[in-house]
Amino acid sequence: MRHRLAIILPVYTLVLTASLFFAFCLRFDFAMGTSEWSWFLRTAPLVVVAKLALIGLVGEWKRSYRHASVMDGLVTAGVCGASAALLLTIYYLDAPRAMVLPRSVLLIDTMLSMLFIMGFRVGCRLLWAKRNVAERQQPTESALIYGTDETAIGIWKMLMASNGHLGRFRVTGFIDPGPDRQRSLIGGQPVYSLEECWSPKTTAKVQHILVPTTTSGRVVRDLLHRCQEADIDVHKIPTVEEIVEGRFRLAVRELDIDDLLRRPPTKLDLDSIADSITGKSVLVTGGAGSIGSELCRQILGFKPSKLIIYDHSEFGVFQMEREFARQDCGETELHYVTATILDADALNGVFNTHRPDHVFHAAAYKHVPLMQDNPYAAIRNNFIGTKAVVDAAHKHGAERFVLISTDKAVRPTSVMGATKLLAEKYLQAMSQGSETTFITVRFGNVLNSVGSVVPIFRQQIERGGPVTVTHKDMVRYFMTIPEAVQLVLQAGAVGQSGQVLILDMGEPVKIVDLARDMIALSGLNYPDDIDIEFTGLRPGEKMYEELFYEHEQGAPKVHEKIILGSGHAPSMGQIHADLQQLQKTLNSPPDTIAGSLWNVVERYVAIDDAEVVPEKVRAAA
Repeated sequence: MRHRLAIILPVYTLVLTASLFFAFCLRFDFAMGTSEWSWFLRTAPLVVVAKLALIGLVGEWKRSYRHASVMDGLVTAGVCGASAALLLTIYYLDAPRAMVLPRSVLLIDTMLSMLFIMGFRVGCRLLWAKRNVAERQQPTESALIYGTDETAIGIWKMLMASNGHLGRFRVTGFIDPGPDRQRSLIGGQPVYSLEECWSPKTTAKVQHILVPTTTSGRVVRDLLHRCQEADIDVHKIPTVEEIVEGRFRLAVRELDIDDLLRRPPTKLDLDSIADSITGKSVLVTGGAGSIGSELCRQILGFKPSKLIIYDHSEFGVFQMEREFARQDCGETELHYVTATILDADALNGVFNTHRPDHVFHAAAYKHVPLMQDNPYAAIRNNFIGTKAVVDAAHKHGAERFVLISTDKAVRPTSVMGATKLLAEKYLQAMSQGSETTFITVRFGNVLNSVGSVVPIFRQQIERGGPVTVTHKDMVRYFMTIPEAVQLVLQAGAVGQSGQVLILDMGEPVKIVDLARDMIALSGLNYPDDIDIEFTGLRPGEKMYEELFYEHEQGAPKVHEKIILGSGHAPSMGQIHADLQQLQKTLNSPPDTIAGSLWNVVERYVAIDDAEVVPEKVRAAA
């Protein structure tokens, strides 16, 4: 700091003296006589010393010159304005003896002082930037930033701190996706329309497009397809908020399948979620699985008093333990339990020891073709296992219980879907006579879950293909795991006992389009590099999934992305009778077990299909 003052003091003295001199020259048309020179020489020391004193008092000289900003300019303007006010006060109080300075000269000097000091700061910043540019190897690949909103501008400002480039990319403009683009410049960079991007004149200059991570999946998909035709690469870049929050660092990354299916951010009622979790003991079954592990991560952010991670996979629980050991979990007690939900002693031990207030039941067998051949395992785990956890929660007085269900439970055609429907029905039956709030949350497929189509496609692409799709017209609903878990937490906070809450999954996606997109993201072309083979529907699979029964269409929402379903709630006597019927056949061959299962499930489907919309649902709709 001492070295800076040694440089700044003579520079500021020279600048302030020069501004006063030019103020006199402008006031007297550059024709200063003896009297004007006398006024200048007499008042210059007082004016310069007064300004230097204020500059020192405010600490203006301590502000960085290398990173001069608008705020620095405002401080400079304030100092010059304050010095003008001080000098005017001296002028009126003691003018005859102190100084002879025309007021017009004082006003001109104030303006020139601001311009000269600001100019000096800007000059220092430009010289430093030029020096850095000369020292660094310049990037050779041009890139456009997608968007002209605050998010895109914020990214550009971050890049400007890196001299306008990031790694091998040099930002050369912006893309305005709006239809009414006005020709303009942002920070000296041109703004292009989407159509201009595909013209030969523009594509010759553009090699990459940087897309903010908040851009919706539909926009990214369309952009990816157009860029492939124009031989332009698309990359994702984090927003300022994501970098500040520590979720990402400032770096460009390649697109992945999550980016193509990203939807607008969900507005959560964080207060209601916090009220239901903060300071509470929370149990997550299936806590090492795809959904369960993400539930644990997000629940931990709401600071429960205890988090019990319960899973039958020893390795999965070990991985969760290692993950959380590297984090600061605050005052939350973490407990890891390796056990099956069919182990009544283990369940009761957990409930007796930790007294969970909230239970998120994510443990289930979900692989459709595998469960089709193993109805015994599906019934035991998905139905009887769920019953065991529900009974324990009821017995030990848990406050809330949330069942993670699936769209395959709607008019099920698979053993897996049928067993999940029975789990839903048991929850509804128990809710009629329990103080525990039992809620079912139903949604479709999640990306990148264990055993889902995305990891399978990725492995097939890495092996060189072909990518196998069951049918060219098959469609599925997809949602990213973090978004699904956010909505599960929201549903668990606002749902009422016995309700079936259905997540808004957006538009269904054709599986063959998903396969083509993943091939494109791998830098390959279909069908030149990798082909797609159609293998036909497997046992239990549907051509398309359903989230609702007919009478649930147009049902009211409890949240912008959570829909209130309805359905027949059986009595406990009926559900226990059905359970006994299934248990009698569990030691039989798989076909006999499956036949017994369908006898039970078809009755519930028929009742739900014939269910009349309740008056309160009809009124709300």
